[in-house]
Amino acid sequence: MALLPATGAAQAAPALTIAPYAFKAPDGSTIEAELGSFTVPERRANPASRRITLRFVRFRSTAAKPGAPIIYLAGGPGASGIRTAAGPRFPLFMALRALGDVIALDQRGVGQSSTMTPCIARTPVDFTQPLTRAVLVQYTRDGLADCIAQWTAAGVDVDGYTTRESAADIDDLRKALGVPQVALWGISYGSHLGLAVLKYHGASVSRAVFAGIEGLEQTVKRPALTDSLFARVQRLIDADTAARAAFGDVATTMRRVHARLDSAPVTITATPPGTTQPRSVRISAFLVQLLVGSMIADPPNIARVPALYAALDAGQYESVAGRIIGQLGGVTMFTGMPELMDLASGIDPTRLALVEREAARGLLGDALNFPMPHVAGLRPAIDLGAAFRAPLQSNVPTLFISGTLDGRTSPAEAAVVRAGFRRGRALLVEHGGHNIFEADPRVAEAVVTFLRGEVPAERIVMTPPRFMVPR
Repeated sequence: MALLPATGAAQAAPALTIAPYAFKAPDGSTIEAELGSFTVPERRANPASRRITLRFVRFRSTAAKPGAPIIYLAGGPGASGIRTAAGPRFPLFMALRALGDVIALDQRGVGQSSTMTPCIARTPVDFTQPLTRAVLVQYTRDGLADCIAQWTAAGVDVDGYTTRESAADIDDLRKALGVPQVALWGISYGSHLGLAVLKYHGASVSRAVFAGIEGLEQTVKRPALTDSLFARVQRLIDADTAARAAFGDVATTMRRVHARLDSAPVTITATPPGTTQPRSVRISAFLVQLLVGSMIADPPNIARVPALYAALDAGQYESVAGRIIGQLGGVTMFTGMPELMDLASGIDPTRLALVEREAARGLLGDALNFPMPHVAGLRPAIDLGAAFRAPLQSNVPTLFISGTLDGRTSPAEAAVVRAGFRRGRALLVEHGGHNIFEADPRVAEAVVTFLRGEVPAERIVMTPPRFMVPR
């Protein structure tokens, strides 16, 4: 490996280690790239904190005179930028090389930058009782508290896993690269991280593109906006003769199924992944709401939801038993970075009160947000506070991309964030979902156009989803 000196940048630029790297593309071919690494403090405010190594893959620019390096910020929190580059967004990574070097970063605690061992809670779930919201929330709070204690005992400075520390990592990467500015390209939690970079290191950013926007105060999503999504879905159903005949008013069916489950929990049986013995559990509405919350990011799965509820309304729980029991495995293990980042970004009392009011009558309650704010307050020291979540004002040219059928991050919330950007632009994708960069070539073209410094489209219309209608 070659150790590269930082050039012409700010003080205390981290040393950057670079080595050739054979990157495997989705089609199996190999692309010449570079694997880079640099070290940062686990928590900058703690002089005794250990140093951790962050890694990234760099695709060198094909331009004769490259512009600012483009750093990809993956979502989650907890997704790997390096793994993302090997997936459906690979063509966009390659296209952006025409503008500058493209960097797929694994954020602290993720992928090749992993810094803690996944933790299995030592107290098992009691599967003999009905798995209600209250049971799962208490188990999750107890399990995460136990895992935080285990990580701390292992030497992890858990309070270093915050979006503000990750934002400082991005600026340290810029310093290590020896460049005055970088461009940011992020999605979902990656937009949340990107907004923190703009808040605390805005002079270091030339341009930014964010999709599936999660504002600094929007870690916890509003249940009323989930209901608005289902209202849009209902309009599409009403415009489809077969779907309208099969499903009628989906919201009414959803509420009926949930009420029935809460009044009389249903026993379902399935074999969990990785096991050979079937498991039977009694489920309440919350587990169904959790499952559906995991399905509404993008139109293809949203289109399956009405048929799912039609089956449940008819008492056919076998169609979801495997998926529901499979998701229970996720409440026994904590990987660290995702849970801590959300705890740190937190929620202010006013927004929490709004979320709780909306959840009381919302179709999915507060299941879409699980396990936050359900674990809120578990570790007060890590909370970044109201100043972090305060509205952001920025002059950095920024493109905000939203899909009208994005069940994770609402266009309405993106508009709230964009209001603070003097040079912000919106791209609305009709019938687009959360994972929008690979959904339509016109979206990828808009990203390249904007980062080139030109004006992209303001609206793209995709084909609406086709609903799965039982025959």
